Amino acid sequence: MVDFPLYYQLTRLYSDYAAALDAEEWEKWPDFFVEDCVYKVLPRENHERGYPLATMAFESRGMLKDRIYGATDTIFHDPYYQRHVVGAPRVLAADGDRIESEANYAVFRTKPSQLTTVYNVGRYLDVVRRTPDGLKFESRLCIFDSELIPNSLIYPI
Repeated sequence: MVDFPLYYQLTRLYSDYAAALDAEEWEKWPDFFVEDCVYKVLPRENHERGYPLATMAFESRGMLKDRIYGATDTIFHDPYYQRHVVGAPRVLAADGDRIESEANYAVFRTKPSQLTTVYNVGRYLDVVRRTPDGLKFESRLCIFDSELIPNSLIYPI
């Protein structure tokens, strides 16, 4: 397993990731990943059955940067805020510079003058790499429990 200082770094990665998204610091999002990364948002049913179909799938940091450009400069939608609640990461395996971990998450969405709603609930299934710049996601699967996503998925989960 991992020692406490490494577990603390892992916990900081998860909390800093959520804080950046909640603060709409979209330009920071790709920096949480290694260059050759995988980021997918997929329904639990597809993941459990081994189906490759994902609601959102990117395969490099460059694709993440493109998504942020698209979400912030080209897509028009009702404004809303996101708030992430992320559980403590559970280490599934650790070997050298590689950690496999998971954590439950809930994302709440608040539109101006409306009540807050539960937007997306599921678990992250991650592969994390130790790099000279700290821990980074090599792979992040956002596996959501529901079969539907209200409206559209614009911002990262």
